[in-house]
Amino acid sequence: MRIEITGIFGFIIVIADVWAIVNVCQSDVTTGKKVAWIVGILIFPVIGFLVWWLAGPREKSGDARTP
Repeated sequence: MRIEITGIFGFIIVIADVWAIVNVCQSDVTTGKKVAWIVGILIFPVIGFLVWWLAGPREKSGDARTP
């Protein structure tokens, strides 16, 4: 079974995946974790994005100036 995603929905998925990959690259996690997240997003574009959005690396909350 082959699933094709085209049109505006496909374009939205591509934009969301690029945004997720850029955010993963800018995160403070280790290189291995970055590679794993990026591979997951690329192999499973919709599911990978959703999993990253729910459980992906996050920036630390709070004041960045505190030690």
